[in-house]
Amino acid sequence: MSKHTPKPDDRSDNVEKLQDMVKNTKDNMEAAEELMAYTHGREKEALKKKNARREESLEGFRKEILDEENARKNGYSS
Repeated sequence: MSKHTPKPDDRSDNVEKLQDMVKNTKDNMEAAEELMAYTHGREKEALKKKNARREESLEGFRKEILDEENARKNGYSS
């Protein structure tokens, strides 16, 4: 049986990945907003709730970006 060594923690591109996630989430929110013009009732409410959750996710992404930028400045002490 071979020994498996864990991969080193590579955080070098986390900020960029998180920024992509922010952009994708914003794009999805905009698409949902456009779709809401053509939907009613439950579908429209579901889209509103989904966008509210996306907004919460954006806040989390922004916090993570700041954390990762600080870690990057401090040399990734992990």
